[in-house]
Amino acid sequence: MEGGNHSVVSEFVLLGLTPSWEIQLVLLVFSSVLYVASMTGNILIMFSVATDPHLHTPMYFLLASLSFLDMAICCTGSPKMIYDLFRKRKVISFGGCIAQIFFIHFLGVTEIMLLIAMAFDRYVAICKPLHYLTIMSPRTCILFTAAAWAFGISHSLFQLALIVNLPFCGPNELDSFYCDLPRLLRLACTDTYRLHFIVIANNGVICVVSFFALLIGYIFILFTVWKHSSSASPKALSTLSAHITVVLLVFVPIMFIYTWPHPNSQMDKFLALSDAVVTPFLNPVIYTFRNKEMKAAIKRSFRQLVIVKKIS
Repeated sequence: MEGGNHSVVSEFVLLGLTPSWEIQLVLLVFSSVLYVASMTGNILIMFSVATDPHLHTPMYFLLASLSFLDMAICCTGSPKMIYDLFRKRKVISFGGCIAQIFFIHFLGVTEIMLLIAMAFDRYVAICKPLHYLTIMSPRTCILFTAAAWAFGISHSLFQLALIVNLPFCGPNELDSFYCDLPRLLRLACTDTYRLHFIVIANNGVICVVSFFALLIGYIFILFTVWKHSSSASPKALSTLSAHITVVLLVFVPIMFIYTWPHPNSQMDKFLALSDAVVTPFLNPVIYTFRNKEMKAAIKRSFRQLVIVKKIS
């Protein structure tokens, strides 16, 4: 077909996670609690980093950036998913579907790039401690963050360029709770085998290469900590274990969805649910409970809020 978008489909019907009303009720409570908790936790981390002078360091600047991304990821799909659990007929407009795909890929890839920046920060802090403040200057941190966002936007625009002119003229049921790009391609009224391969390959390569680069980097850092064992090692190991746990939480669901040869549809959906609501909740929990400085800063933030409340 030539010309612009020949779509006649104005909305897509989302089949959701499960047809069982009992399970949907459980998911409603589970998702609502995790959504509120993840928003609260990530706001608390950003507030603590912004207001506490003890946390005005490169590591906490990047951590606050990660918390902002986790909040944005939470807001991309969770509110609609929770709202849809109330409804029998779950629909999303064509424009809303395209927007959701854009933000999912934009924020997801930006988070991956930010995790790489955080790994580099830990490498410099542990392997080149005397040059840490010179290398990880405020300008470097801002450049890392800006580069992560730029890469995320360019990746997402590339995904949209693949689908924006596809014709959607018949089937409009998506077997998911959100607009999933591979599933959306199957609804197009044309052969999308090549596009499907490009999407899977593009996302798969980014995930796999980034994951193994981070894995090799953290193994090297752990080896350096072990080799130069000192009194600072327990603190370094605690910080590194938190970073590695977050990397696994972020990458395992995405890698399964985009690299598994024959993914099970239900498993696919529940892994996406984990990525949408569980990971943004666990990230602040992991970084808070494994970090004494962050726990102390949050306590100080609470004291400040109590004092302000008493004064007002």
